[in-house]
Amino acid sequence: MKIVVFNIGLGNVRSVVRALEHVGAEVSLTADPDAALNAPGLVVPGVGAYGAVMAKLRAARGDRIIERRLAGGQPVLGICVGLQIMFERGNELGVTEGLGQWPGEVDRLPAEVVPHMGWSPVKAPAGSVLLAGLDGERFYFLHSYAALTNPAEGWSESEVFAAPRVATAHYGVDFVAAVEQGPLSATQFHPEKSSDAGMQLLENWLSSLA
Repeated sequence: MKIVVFNIGLGNVRSVVRALEHVGAEVSLTADPDAALNAPGLVVPGVGAYGAVMAKLRAARGDRIIERRLAGGQPVLGICVGLQIMFERGNELGVTEGLGQWPGEVDRLPAEVVPHMGWSPVKAPAGSVLLAGLDGERFYFLHSYAALTNPAEGWSESEVFAAPRVATAHYGVDFVAAVEQGPLSATQFHPEKSSDAGMQLLENWLSSLA
């Protein structure tokens, strides 16, 4: 299975490449638009501030590539800020418009200590493909901002896709830990740093591409 990890030049994403290779994927780390558009699977990792990730993504035409892939039913997996930018906007160091694939905003975690750094259990939604066999497993998080409202709430049945399946975790409050909807999936946690549970999640995602 050939996978493109979209390289926007922020952070060290080679751990994502190594994790995907570990579970059997053939991986290319690139920002080439044709490769990103045509690969069987596209991974969009995000490290850093919401606004910086969106700026780099747009500069590489990643926003258009993601929209075109999803319109054609081609799978996309977002990781960390790669999940956050799928929402309508982020409120980190000002307001930044996101990709708007899911309703809602990304806000600072209302916890006594941030960032949320370490392992937390994730509650999987019914029927999850991404988290199949992983309900209650602990995954590695490193973030100060999160989506605090469930994007499935109030979802219109007239939409193209059924309501998103939303996994949650808790740090001060419940927050969105993962979302999957049609060809689009994303995790707030880092599967590539989450030991066996993270490898199983990546295997689940790869299996869904076949």
